Amino acid sequence: MKHLLSVRTRLRGSDAVLGASVGFLAGLLLARRQIYVPFWPIMLLVVALIVSRKKLWVHILVAILFGLSLGAWRGEGYIGTLQPYQDFAAQKVSMQATATLDAVYGKNGQLSFEVTHVTFTEPEEIQVPGTIKVSGYGEFAVYRGDVLNISGKLYPTRGGKQATMSYAQFERIGSNQTVIDDLRRKFVAGMQTALPEPLASFGLGLLIGQRNTLPYETSQALLMVGLTHIIAVSGYNLTIMLNAARRLTGEHSKRMTTAVGVGLMMFFLLFAGTSPSIVRAAVVSSLGLAAWYFGRKTRPLVLLLLAAAITTYATPIYFWSDISWWLSMLAFFGILIIAPQILARMYKKRQPPLLVQVGVETLSAELMTIPIIMFIFGQVSLVGLLANILVASVIPIAMLLSFVAGIAGMFIPLLAGWFAWPAKLVLTYMLDVANALSRIPHVFQTNVYLSSIDMVLCYGFILLLSVALYQKRKTWFEAIEAIDSQEKLK
Repeated sequence: MKHLLSVRTRLRGSDAVLGASVGFLAGLLLARRQIYVPFWPIMLLVVALIVSRKKLWVHILVAILFGLSLGAWRGEGYIGTLQPYQDFAAQKVSMQATATLDAVYGKNGQLSFEVTHVTFTEPEEIQVPGTIKVSGYGEFAVYRGDVLNISGKLYPTRGGKQATMSYAQFERIGSNQTVIDDLRRKFVAGMQTALPEPLASFGLGLLIGQRNTLPYETSQALLMVGLTHIIAVSGYNLTIMLNAARRLTGEHSKRMTTAVGVGLMMFFLLFAGTSPSIVRAAVVSSLGLAAWYFGRKTRPLVLLLLAAAITTYATPIYFWSDISWWLSMLAFFGILIIAPQILARMYKKRQPPLLVQVGVETLSAELMTIPIIMFIFGQVSLVGLLANILVASVIPIAMLLSFVAGIAGMFIPLLAGWFAWPAKLVLTYMLDVANALSRIPHVFQTNVYLSSIDMVLCYGFILLLSVALYQKRKTWFEAIEAIDSQEKLK
């Protein structure tokens, strides 16, 4: 009886978190659409439901209403802080901001980088959230953590960045660089010492998402075969690393596995930055590690939606218009929900091989992101699934060997070539696959946009397929348990 009560309690708690997360995201959406959600009437209704009846559906409804009101309140307040971008549109402004990326040379010899912690000084002094992409002149180099005075015309944009400035003038007035920033630059230099191009840039893309030094031909080949996601600043690579670490250390001890997982997350966050997708992946992974460490079985959908609510509470713009956040969320849905169901059907209760697991997870992530990519960008690779099958399974090995090569280049540059040759072999194989497949005629289709209805239908079909797989898996396990029970009775 106590066991049943504890299960019901966990079920109620899990469903309440799920309902609150869904309600919060719905509240953000209503706020973005400027649909007013009355706060106090909803709170009164919540109180009335709490004191009325203590049934499961009442708890879920209370959680949804609470999340809805919280999301609407947070969204309405955040929209107000973004108003200066519209007020100063197409005007010359001056601001102080901090660079979040090392600058690279772009069009017409301009240094291009992104800044946050923005404080406008002209035409009005006001601090605003968000990210601005800046291109211009004034310094020979700009590094992550540099504090700059910037002046130029401001143009609001859509997406994850709130505005852009071209042909701006900027001047470095300080620096917030840390030891990690210096270590990161030394690691990049070490990688470039140990490996030739484009292998060095490709390895950096795999490890820390740095792809601004990747040659155009290599970037285009990866794009044409649907492999750009493996070098993007996203939570995908973090997820691959954590899953591989759990598989390799899970048999030893929970403490070791947790320590390795936390260490990998800290390393990735410090080296790759805090992009929306990486932060979301870190939140999901942290929640999953905590639940696993304390022996709790948490549904993946609950983890995913809770992570979405946490990250969008901090920065609602992620949910409203950041395509990288959406791509990351959808990819994570494939990894956490679809891939385990496929693997369960393939291997039943047996543990799948690590390479097979990575391959299935990558294909599931690819499946979830294709519709939204076609809807927004109108492009699709006809060999994307094949390329992912051939490449995805060696990603953890490539990342490990690239890391070894970078460390060798940092500390023993004269001998780095000996330590880097395994990475050279694996990275060369991956790029050779991309180059070979990209030369096939008509493998990369452009201007093939999906309508919003078609995109919704695609995701509806994927959702139905996921539910069907779950039901079959559930039925299979129930049948096994029934057979076991009959054997025990005999």
